[in-house]
Amino acid sequence: MRKAVVVFSGGQDSTTCLIQALANYDEVHCITFDYGQRHKLEIEVAQSVAKDLGVAAHKVMDVGLLNELAISSLTRDNIAVSHELQENGLPNSFVPGRNILFLTLAGIYAYQIGAEAVITGVCETDFSGYPDCRDEFVKSINQSLVLGMDRPLAIETPLMWLNKAETWALADQYSKLDYVRQQTLTCYNGIIGDGCGDCPSCDLRRAGLEDYLSNKKSVMAELEAKQAKGNA
Repeated sequence: MRKAVVVFSGGQDSTTCLIQALANYDEVHCITFDYGQRHKLEIEVAQSVAKDLGVAAHKVMDVGLLNELAISSLTRDNIAVSHELQENGLPNSFVPGRNILFLTLAGIYAYQIGAEAVITGVCETDFSGYPDCRDEFVKSINQSLVLGMDRPLAIETPLMWLNKAETWALADQYSKLDYVRQQTLTCYNGIIGDGCGDCPSCDLRRAGLEDYLSNKKSVMAELEAKQAKGNA
């Protein structure tokens, strides 16, 4: 039996990854992290979507220590999410160490349940400037987990080379575009579905959707070409 663990936030990207994983694996587990993020609703949405889609198990893990260490607009209510970059060139929504911690814990969970893969929705093509969403980083931590636990493990990144329009196309391949659009929470201001329409996350999501809906045939063709090359 092939098992996988999906790092799951209940947002567009991780939900699309989950939908694909359920089609490709015999048993899929989700792991969601409570790190004191700006909106607790994110966890509730993740629980609802995981139950709705029928995962084998859904673990919600308390990692509040991250909140104490990582100061970000996503961990502090008194810091507004901004379109402006900080002095270090990163957005103020960057949570330092988040994916280092999440992928490490997901790898340990995969070890315990005998899963062969950890799946995460990070993306280098349409990312928000987060260094821990890059392919180089994922490959590095994957190697460290294999060495540190002496067990084969693949960290899969189905969205790594997709733009947001192609991510919408991927959901549409599984006839789940409307579900992802209406049931997921991507908005930094905590509004389910199409969101507030103003934060950086909503801007990216909306632009991708508009691109896909306006150019369905060409976007789907590009997605299929990337899939054929093994880049999706």
